[in-house]
Amino acid sequence: MSEWVLDASALMAVLLGEPGADRVLAALPNAIVSAVNYAEVVGKLIERGVPEDVVRASLGALSLDIVNFDADQAHIAGALRRTTRHLGLSLGDRACLALAMHRTAVALTTDSVWAEVDIRAKVELVR
Repeated sequence: MSEWVLDASALMAVLLGEPGADRVLAALPNAIVSAVNYAEVVGKLIERGVPEDVVRASLGALSLDIVNFDADQAHIAGALRRTTRHLGLSLGDRACLALAMHRTAVALTTDSVWAEVDIRAKVELVR
C-alpha cells in the first residue's frame, strides 16, 4: 500500500471540485499532509472569503492525517531550495516534497512544474 503526501493544490482541487479531485479523493485513505500545506490551504480559503468555521468543518470532514513539520523535514526543504529555485517552488511546495522524501511516499499535486523536479521524490500530477 502506497502512502501519498498531498500538496496544498491537491487539497484545494478537492475542496473546490476542480479537475483531479477524484484522484486525490481516491488517495485520501492512505494520505498525509504537512502542517505547512494544511496552513496554506486554510489561508487560501480564508483569503477567498470562506468563513473560518466553514474552513475548519470542510477540512475536518476530510479526516486528514496532518504531520508536524519537524527539523528533518525543515532541513530537507531548505536544501531543496538550490535545486528547485529555478522552477519557482515555494516553501510550501518544498515542505510537501520534503515530507514525501522523508516518508518515501508519492507527492500528489496539480502543479505541472513539479514534473520537472529532479530530486529523489516521486511526484504524481493529478491533472
